[in-house]
Amino acid sequence: MPSTPSTPSTVLPVHAARIEEQLRQRLSPSLLEVIDESAAHAGHAGANVQGFGSHFRVRIASPAFAGKSRVACHRLVYDALQNFIDQGLHALAIEILPTS
Repeated sequence: MPSTPSTPSTVLPVHAARIEEQLRQRLSPSLLEVIDESAAHAGHAGANVQGFGSHFRVRIASPAFAGKSRVACHRLVYDALQNFIDQGLHALAIEILPTS
């Protein structure tokens, strides 16, 4: 059976810098930290053979979140990163932080 873009062996690793750049462009965060936690998930379903680019944590505060529920804020982040999810981003932990 041929592998598909969603199988771990064929996905392209995503880079934290690219995620950060895209979130800055789309959500203009006042605070942003993108952490690649992929190495901690080696051997886990969805991890890739490169050991990076599959599991990320995003800590973000943005004026775009004002007045929105936590779920709505998470949706904004997921929408902003949909192209990375389509490329094989397997896990995304999102921490919405208060704007300072």
